Formats: sequence, structure tokens, C-alpha cells
Amino acid sequence: MKEQSNRTRQIYIGIIAVLAWGALGVQFYLMLKNRVAPIPETLIRFFSYFTIQSNLLVAICASSFFLNPGSFLYKFFTKINTIAAITVYITIVGVVYNTILRFIWEPTGSQKVVDELLHLIIPILFILFWLFFVPNKRMEWKSILPWMIYPVIYLVYVLIRGAISGFYPYPFLEVSKIGYSKTLINCFFIALLFFLFSLVFVWLARWKTNKPAGN
Repeated sequence: MKEQSNRTRQIYIGIIAVLAWGALGVQFYLMLKNRVAPIPETLIRFFSYFTIQSNLLVAICASSFFLNPGSFLYKFFTKINTIAAITVYITIVGVVYNTILRFIWEPTGSQKVVDELLHLIIPILFILFWLFFVPNKRMEWKSILPWMIYPVIYLVYVLIRGAISGFYPYPFLEVSKIGYSKTLINCFFIALLFFLFSLVFVWLARWKTNKPAGN
């Protein structure tokens, strides 16, 4: 039974890996094809999107399950806390896009397929992976603080690089159009969103751990 469960998990996470790498690859091609800036700047912009970074983390995490158990990537990306943190990040990607960004543009063709993969399908699949295939382990509330480091650094990076280059990956961070006051308010609420979802996932992990066997 355990062997069958492990095989099912490997197949499931393998599907996520294929979808994530495939979507990232096609998105990279489309951005290069439709670039409005020189290639070096386009590359920087590509990796400046939180969506790309989070899906890249998902792709690496999913792929790490097929690596040598003694490797650094396997040890780090299969840790319960690491998977939970990535789940929080990719959840935010799905929530923000589907509540705010989905309604400000209408992609077509390949771009629409990639958008659905990166912002809806992969987030849902990875959340389900965390819920049903990650071993139950009681998480401490203090786990949340390390998870917050990455999104905070990301926001700082976007503001600094935006001030230098004039490029902001998301309209709610676009200082040149909405000003610093509104941008900083948006940053506060984005950080708060990360914190609240982290609380939710830690609570769920603790609930799963305390849940009676067979229920």
C-alpha cells in the first residue's frame, strides 16, 4: 500500500513538474518573441515577475523528488517547511491574478493557455499536492517568519529596480503611475496577504496533524 502511494505521488508530482517547466518555457519564448526591450533587459524582466519565480520554485521542488536523496536540492526542496512555503507563494500567485490581474487584459492563443497554467492550474495542483501527498507534520507558528523573508525582499527589489529602470512588473507596484504612497500601502497589504495565508497553511498543517486517524 505504501509503495503504491509513493508511486501515485511520484506520478502526480511528475505531472506538475512537466506542466511547470513547459509553461515556463513557452512563456519565456513568448516574451522573447514579443519583446519591447533588448534581450538582456527582457531576461531580467522575465525573472522579475513573482509568477515566474513562484512557478520556477514549484518546478524545481517537483523535479527534486526525482533526484538523488543525498543531493542538496532533494534535501532542501522535499522538506515539509519548504514545500509549505512554496505552497503559500504559489497560492498568492493564483489569488492575486484571479481576483485582480485577470480582468485587466485578455490574452489569446498560446499566451492564454500559458496564463491559465501559471496562474490557475499549477497553483491548484500544487495546493492539492501539499494537502494530500505531503506527510503530516505539526508546524510551529514561528515557521511563518522565515517564509516572509522572500516576498519582502522581492518587494524591495521591485521598488529599487523600478526606480532605476522604470519597469514595474505589476500595476499595483507601478510607482511612476500611482506614486510612492499608494505603492507602499499596496506593499503593506501584499505582505499582510502573505502573512495571513501563511497563518492559514500552518493552521491547516496543525489541524491535519491533530486529526484522528481514519477521519
